[in-house]
Amino acid sequence: MTFSIVARCAETGQFGVAISSSSPAVAARCAFARAGVGAAASQNVTNPALGPFMLDRLAEGMTAEAAVTLAAEKDAFPDYRQLLAVDVNGGTHIHSGGNALGIWTAAEGTDCAAGGNLLANDGVPAAMVAAFEAAPGALGDRLIAAMQAGLAAGGEAGPVHSAGMLVVDKQAWPYAELRADWTEDCPVAAIAAAWEVYKPQADAYVTRALNPTDAPSYGVPGDE
Repeated sequence: MTFSIVARCAETGQFGVAISSSSPAVAARCAFARAGVGAAASQNVTNPALGPFMLDRLAEGMTAEAAVTLAAEKDAFPDYRQLLAVDVNGGTHIHSGGNALGIWTAAEGTDCAAGGNLLANDGVPAAMVAAFEAAPGALGDRLIAAMQAGLAAGGEAGPVHSAGMLVVDKQAWPYAELRADWTEDCPVAAIAAAWEVYKPQADAYVTRALNPTDAPSYGVPGDE
């Protein structure tokens, strides 16, 4: 009931995850990223603890393959888990347990990996990877392009109701964290629209945190 992509920007060093599902608030349970370390997704019958576990292993210097493999080994129910990770060198790995739901598959590409379960067809992850690799622009732009391609390729077998995109840069906090936790409309369209609003302001929010005296106007009534 989920499809997602984890990715790295080789130019900026940013990491990101984008995800959508028929269940509510999917990004709150399934999307993880850490600046300078990597990105991970823990989905299907979700164990959210596996996301931080994989990032901790990446921070210790493990590859994505080693971190995902160890997470599956340490979990009590690996056959129910679908795990994805990308590391600081752009290496990726995916674990899909045999009890993943419905049609499930995954695909890997340059600096990215996509996976899903309860899919409309087995071509969805490959379409996401192809779109990510072909898209220009910032990491957020490319993640959105991948999610839109996943939908266009069929997406989940049923309607999706939540989506999220998480991007980390150099700071400990997210560079962008956009979510649609429940909607009867298209949640991927919702986060795409939110990104178009947020993207021009993203760097300014970092400046406001690090040095407010250099920050641009807040652009709200009463701000001079």
